[in-house]
Amino acid sequence: MRRRLLPSLALLLAAPALGRAQDAPLTVFAAASLQDGLKALEPAWRAAAPGNPPLRLAFAASSALARQLEQGAPADLFMSADEPWMDWAQQRNLIVPETRSSPLGNALVLVAPADTPLPPMTLARDSNLVALLGAGGRLAVGDPAHVPVGIYARQALTWMGQWAALSPRLARAESVRAGLLLVERGEAPLGIVYATDALASRRVKLLGSFPAESHTPVTYPCAVTRRAADNPRARALLGFLSGPAAAPTWRDLGFTLRPG
Repeated sequence: MRRRLLPSLALLLAAPALGRAQDAPLTVFAAASLQDGLKALEPAWRAAAPGNPPLRLAFAASSALARQLEQGAPADLFMSADEPWMDWAQQRNLIVPETRSSPLGNALVLVAPADTPLPPMTLARDSNLVALLGAGGRLAVGDPAHVPVGIYARQALTWMGQWAALSPRLARAESVRAGLLLVERGEAPLGIVYATDALASRRVKLLGSFPAESHTPVTYPCAVTRRAADNPRARALLGFLSGPAAAPTWRDLGFTLRPG
C-alpha cells in the first residue's frame, strides 16, 4: 500500500510540473531543524547571482521526506538530518551521488520548559533522567523508529543505560520541531532536541549536552535529487548553501561547519 503524502508535500506534487527553465523555483526538501537557516538564507541566495530562482521549502522529518521522494514528490535538493536516510535515498537512485556532501553538524541536547527549576547540568552515564522526569512525566523526542533526532536520542540513552526505563515514557513526535513544541507548551517536562533548536526557542531552557561519544555524529548530508540532475541551478544552490557565503548564517544559528 502506498503511503499517504504529507499535506504540504501533497500540494507540491499536485501542482503543475515545474519546467527546467532557469528561473523556475527550486524545491528543497529539508530536515525540520534546518528551517531557520534556509529561510534566512533564501534572500542571500536570490541576491547572490542574476537569475537565481526563488525557493520552495518543505520541512519535515528526514524519513518522511525521503519516502515522499520515493513516491515521486518533486524536489530538487534533499537535505537530511542523518546519513542513513540519505543512504536510503541513494540506494533507491533518488539522488545524484557525486553531489552528496555533509557540510553541517549539530549537537544533541536536553531541554525543559523555560520556567523549570532544574539547573544546567553535565550529562554523563550516571545522570538519572528518570528521576528528572518525575512521576508521570514524559520525555519528548522525535520518534526513534524513524526520526533522526530520535535515533540519536536512543543511542545516547542506551549509552547511559536508561533506554529500557525511558522507552515507555517517550512522547514520540513526528519531527524534532514537533518534540520541541511539546516542551515549549509544558506538555513534557523534558525533551531531547538539537542544540540549534534549543537556541532558536525562548520558551525552553537548555539543561545540558549529551557527550559526543554517546551517539553517532549529528550530520546533515545534502544532495541534488535525480529529478534535478541536469539542472545547473540546483547544483549552484547546493554549492551556495554549503559554501562560505552561507557559513556565517549557519554558524550564528549554532550549527557546526564540517570540513570538505
